[in-house]
Amino acid sequence: MLLHSRGCWGLVLLAAAPVVQAQQGLQAADLHKLKAVGDVQIAPDGSRAVFTVTHSDAPGRPSSEVRVINLASGESVRFGREGEGVSGARWSPRGDRVAYFGREGERFGLIVADAAGGSARFVAEVSGTNHPLPTSGERMSWAPDGSRIAFVSSTPGPEADANGDPMVITRYLYKPTATEGLTRFNDNRRLHIFVADVATGQVQQLTRGDFYEHSIEWSPRGDEILFVSNREADPDRFFNYDVFAVRVADGVTRRLTTTKNAEYNPTWSPDGRSIAYLGTKRELTSSETTMEDTHVWTMNADGTNRQEVVRIDNRQGAPHWSRDGQWLYFSIQDHGNTHLYRHNPRDGQTTKVLQDWGSVGSWSLGADGTVVYGYTSPDHPSELYVRGTKGGPRRLTQLNTPVLSMRTVARVDSFTVRSVGGRPVQSFVTLPAGMRAGQKAPLIALIHGGPHGQQGPAFNASAQVYAAKGYGVIMVNYRGSTGYGQEHADAIFGDQNGAEAQDILVAIDSALTRYPWADANRLGVEGGSYGGQLANWLITRTTRFKAAIPRASISNLVSFNYMAYYHDYLAVEFGAFPHQKSLMDTLWVRSPLRYVDRVKTPTLLVHGENDNDVPIAEAEQFYVALKDVGVETVMLRYPREGHGLRETGHLVDVLNRSIAWYERWFGAVQ
Repeated sequence: MLLHSRGCWGLVLLAAAPVVQAQQGLQAADLHKLKAVGDVQIAPDGSRAVFTVTHSDAPGRPSSEVRVINLASGESVRFGREGEGVSGARWSPRGDRVAYFGREGERFGLIVADAAGGSARFVAEVSGTNHPLPTSGERMSWAPDGSRIAFVSSTPGPEADANGDPMVITRYLYKPTATEGLTRFNDNRRLHIFVADVATGQVQQLTRGDFYEHSIEWSPRGDEILFVSNREADPDRFFNYDVFAVRVADGVTRRLTTTKNAEYNPTWSPDGRSIAYLGTKRELTSSETTMEDTHVWTMNADGTNRQEVVRIDNRQGAPHWSRDGQWLYFSIQDHGNTHLYRHNPRDGQTTKVLQDWGSVGSWSLGADGTVVYGYTSPDHPSELYVRGTKGGPRRLTQLNTPVLSMRTVARVDSFTVRSVGGRPVQSFVTLPAGMRAGQKAPLIALIHGGPHGQQGPAFNASAQVYAAKGYGVIMVNYRGSTGYGQEHADAIFGDQNGAEAQDILVAIDSALTRYPWADANRLGVEGGSYGGQLANWLITRTTRFKAAIPRASISNLVSFNYMAYYHDYLAVEFGAFPHQKSLMDTLWVRSPLRYVDRVKTPTLLVHGENDNDVPIAEAEQFYVALKDVGVETVMLRYPREGHGLRETGHLVDVLNRSIAWYERWFGAVQ
């Protein structure tokens, strides 16, 4: 239940209140002006890179554009027309063309243009699915000779569910991840692998059946395409990704792994003899999130000799081979940061490549070891950087300079404290802006979701807006968080709304001691998804919070399990399904709704109207219950939104309403 959006509301009037911001601090309206680097790929000759820029200046959800940048001069050209959302750009093997996903009139699909952005030609239509897949990996891959492109697209499935009157439901996973408009149910479309001839546009379907294929890569020899699929007898109920390869000539598929754990993101070695991938070890893995960290594995091209090659005790990202096949590169979550490492499978040597305070996002490796990457620093959203084999990183883009040059970005601090059972727990504190000696400021706990995620020093727009208002923000990587080893992530097992909630309270107490400005009488708590669940839980445990803003939050673990689109998450987190081992009783005992009579904290509930990850019924239950016990409560329901707000106007609105809500219960900052 990772929630990536931040923020939340205002007064009992359902209109956003005007906000007086510190003059030089980030304002909520600035979210419309912020941009971020997304997907990145370096050209085969290492002279250029193609990358995605996400911007939020248009109404509705953020849109993206694709640009090609000259790494030496920093000059860039845009692909596609103004206002046309394009994504997923990939270089041809010779670097003379770029393929990407975009629109031509009413058609969406695969487009190929020359490297300068001209001569764009629509090659093949592409369709998707709303089926709740936890990852889709690579969606396209060029053939080694550049004549064809493999891509993933959807075809109708065999079910006739939800198409008639009445709507007949037969699938276990009958809900989509999130709904837009009137699409309430799984569209039942299956993802398959197709190959398009670039010159003629002729399309060949390679895979068929009632499964979902994704995460594709063409082999160096050009004869096969790697992919990932769940081929369990009942894949809706049992999540188990394995690695396969399909022969391009005739569509014959061979299975490379047959495990009870999950494999992700397979990639060929340059000589085609080996395959690297991410994998887990445990037999039960949730389709929504997983307690177990992924690690880099390798195997022979025939699936033999599987071995975990990188034994760093932290969650690792998708591996990529160096061009000479000597190194495997991968990201690692590490104490609130995301760093880039490389590993030599032959001698076991592992070294850090990028280790600045912040988060490395998408990255790409050149033949000489040059790395082009998106990086979110403490004072900037993601920008594009390059690091050659000599010297330090060099920033290539200034996407947010026009905004942030006019704003003062608040400083981020960090400390670690011993919590319950002696466990070390790290927190990151965004300091309030413009503090005067002796002045007191509110402190807001901003709780991350997951629970298996992490927060860190990387730029956080909501925390910066709060800091500009004069609030401090604390983000706690409680037990269950990633980036601190497997044992730390496992420490939440069977104990949701338990010791991890205590971690947050202990961290707050430590912050009150460490920072003289922190006002113990003006504490707020908010969070999204699992963070919202913890916010709900904490206000049933203590009355010390003067205001709460749970977002996309769970209030009843029992109803949540059966109403969300996935139903195996709690089974992984507790080691049994709710109907087994009296777990149903335990889930109720650990549900905030069970203790609503203890709540005294004014609560603003924020939810997306179409959330199928945490259905809005979770907010509805808590809202009515809080009203029943006489707590000041408001529920904000955002139309068109799923799990977490995505429309920039909604994010701005909820931030302004959040400040107004805090102002009502904290009083104005002096």
